[in-house]
Amino acid sequence: MNAEMLYTILGGIQWTLALTVTALAIGVLLGAGLCAMRSCGIKALDLLAACLILVLRAVPPIVWLFLIFFGIGTGWFEVSPFQAAALGLGLITAANMAEIFRGSLAAVHRGQWEAARALSMPARYRLLDVIAPQLLRVSLPSIATYAIGLLKDTAIASTIGVSEIAFQATHVSQTSFRGLETFAFAGLLYIALSIPVAWASRWADQRMRLRVAR
Repeated sequence: MNAEMLYTILGGIQWTLALTVTALAIGVLLGAGLCAMRSCGIKALDLLAACLILVLRAVPPIVWLFLIFFGIGTGWFEVSPFQAAALGLGLITAANMAEIFRGSLAAVHRGQWEAARALSMPARYRLLDVIAPQLLRVSLPSIATYAIGLLKDTAIASTIGVSEIAFQATHVSQTSFRGLETFAFAGLLYIALSIPVAWASRWADQRMRLRVAR
């Protein structure tokens, strides 16, 4: 491959990273809400959240992207390929984050809640100062693992026209007829982007284990 082809594929990195960060942010925010619904003790909210999580996780990601971009996006209101991909992947991420948070919340010993109540701490401070740091420590490895998977899953956004790495690699492959080299280079880019995420998660996990009680 020549320099122009390499530069074209490299141009997709910004969209891959932007889509990953946006979808993860949407997923964490909505996932926290779904987790709260499942853990609030109200059966109706628990059942509603459980049904939403089941639907979001059961339908393949590419179907969600097509449904949003070709269905809702052309019928009710206009959305760009990036917006449709971010929303679709964000909703799927929300369902998975909700389950990660719920499992992590269950791993926090009940004695932590009881100790905070014994100190007469307001509910908000019990959650933010006592429970949340421990929940984050437990859930961080799972979140990092999912983030790496999400980074790779952004490749499906190429099917609706998002100019990320896979989209650019497909374009170069179709114009140069050098598919092996092109997609091998794209694969190396995904690996190169995943390594810093894995390293940062391990570093953050070690730091939190030193600061947060088990």
